[in-house]
Amino acid sequence: MREVLIVDGYNIIGDWPELRDLKHERLEMARDKLIDDLKEYKAFTGREVIVVFDAHLASGGQTEEVVAGIKVLYSSHEETADELIERLVYEFLREKVRMHIYVATGDYVEQQVTFGVGALRITGRELRTDVKNAKRQIREKVEKINHARNVIDDHLSPQVREMFEKWRRG
Repeated sequence: MREVLIVDGYNIIGDWPELRDLKHERLEMARDKLIDDLKEYKAFTGREVIVVFDAHLASGGQTEEVVAGIKVLYSSHEETADELIERLVYEFLREKVRMHIYVATGDYVEQQVTFGVGALRITGRELRTDVKNAKRQIREKVEKINHARNVIDDHLSPQVREMFEKWRRG
C-alpha cells in the first residue's frame, strides 16, 4: 500500500530541540538537517516524503524541488503551509488509490483538520522517535554487514589452507 508522509517543516523544526537550536544559528541549516534526517527515514520506511515550508510572506508562487527523493514545497504568496498541506491531503484522497497519508505537525488545529478528512496524524515527538529508530536500525544493519567477514579463508579446510599457504610462499 502506498504511504505518504507530509511534514510541516517549520513546525517540526520548532518542535525538535536539536533543530530549534540550529534554527537560531541559521534557519537554512535547520531545514537542511531536517531534510537529511528525512532522507534516511524515507530510505528505511519506503514512504514518500513531502516537506512543506511556509513562504506565504514572500513574493512569488509556490516553489518545488526534489532533494534525494524528498519533495520540498514552499507555499505560495498568501498561502500558509497549513493550507498547502490540507490541499495536498485532499488531492491525494481524490486519487482514489489505496494509501495511507500521514501528516506530521505539532499544530493541533492542523492535526484535527487533516485527521477529519482521512489523514493520519503524527506529532513532532512521534516523528522524531521514528526517525531516531530508523537511524539506529540502519546503523545496526551497517555494523552487522561491516563485522560479517565474507572471505574464502573462512570456508577452507585446514589441509587446503595449508596447501595454499605453501603455494603462496613458493
